[in-house]
Amino acid sequence: MPALPELQELERLIRLGKDHLEVNVMCEVGVRHKRFPVYQLALGNPDPHLPAIGFFGGIHGLERIGTQVLLSYLRGLLSQVVWDKSLQQLLQEVRLVFMPLINPGGMWKATRANPSGVDLMRNAPVEAQGKVPFLLGGHRISRHLPWYRGDENAEMEIENQALCKVVQEQLLTRDFSMAIDCHSGFGLVDRIWFPHAHSPHPIPHLADILRLEELFRETHPHHRYVFEPQSRQYKTHGDVWDYLYLRHEELAGAGTALNGAASAPSKTFLPLTLEMGSWLWVKKNPRQLFSRHGMFNPTAEHRLHRVLRRHASWFDFLLRASCAHHNWMSTGPQRCRMQEQAVARWYR
Repeated sequence: MPALPELQELERLIRLGKDHLEVNVMCEVGVRHKRFPVYQLALGNPDPHLPAIGFFGGIHGLERIGTQVLLSYLRGLLSQVVWDKSLQQLLQEVRLVFMPLINPGGMWKATRANPSGVDLMRNAPVEAQGKVPFLLGGHRISRHLPWYRGDENAEMEIENQALCKVVQEQLLTRDFSMAIDCHSGFGLVDRIWFPHAHSPHPIPHLADILRLEELFRETHPHHRYVFEPQSRQYKTHGDVWDYLYLRHEELAGAGTALNGAASAPSKTFLPLTLEMGSWLWVKKNPRQLFSRHGMFNPTAEHRLHRVLRRHASWFDFLLRASCAHHNWMSTGPQRCRMQEQAVARWYR
């Protein structure tokens, strides 16, 4: 059997960062007679009172670029932490969690779904409000069709159970945490999506999303990301980040009114998705349309390197914003105004 290059690179990074990383195998996925580990890596301060950020990728096996972007960023961190005192100090104030390859079986098989034919991003127990796009929004017709949700009475797939366990134990227990999940395959531009995918209604933390976007624009005024709720493009059943966000709100007991909260919620969890616009890569090289891999990943080497470089500044920004969240999260009347501005911008 051919090897899985992304898994090989991940295990090289585990060896490279052995003095800084905590490593756990959350589960193993079987494909025929081969078994693939699903790794969780962590570095930084484990103090549960400190903020944390999680980096996730490889949920869809065809979208190798999401895993590759995270591995490139992790390699940079592990190389830099050896000599960079400022990074060493930063890691004393924040916790970093990585799951760069959540669906190794699907990646090995070159399928969007996991080896059981289930789309992990349609598999959570969340039902969309109103109509969803046929098939694309998630269905239970057949595992042989894309976007299959899995059996209605079954537990979530083992990969999703591992993901949820990591998020619930490493992120949701903290006063502040963020997650960034890396995908590709939609649109001509790179997008930053936030919940909800199942509902057209705004979330209680919308003011924080707007403030985060303002900070990033001030810090990187020439960025090309489009920030928006995923439901602005299409709604889906079974989104795992919607599930985890709703779970967080349930645990935190957030009673924040959407348009009248005078104080920030006691706990904050901001799940974001980087949706890399792979249609642009296809536009520049139409021959990629004839390759399943080419529809979701840059194939030209120079374009791949550009993509690997482009998102490092976004990841660094999120890391520093997590660490310094007390300095930018709004409260009082300002928070009410920002919530209203965000609702007007994205929902009206």
